[in-house]
Amino acid sequence: MPSSSAGIAFDSAMRPLPPLSRIAMAIALTVVAWETRRRTRLAIRRLDSHLLRDIGLDPTEARTEAQKPFWQG
Repeated sequence: MPSSSAGIAFDSAMRPLPPLSRIAMAIALTVVAWETRRRTRLAIRRLDSHLLRDIGLDPTEARTEAQKPFWQG
């Protein structure tokens, strides 16, 4: 039985997950993606125009992106 986290990850990668575990993992990954989008869009709302230009957005594009719901990619 592996004792390190790398060994556990490798061992887990070699064995397929049971169906319920795959569903739980997919849900968890979706929630993480949603939370990342939510935080990113909140941060975009707070940026002023020169910082928006630094990341390649104009204020209109930033407003459009920030207004999207977290579940919309």
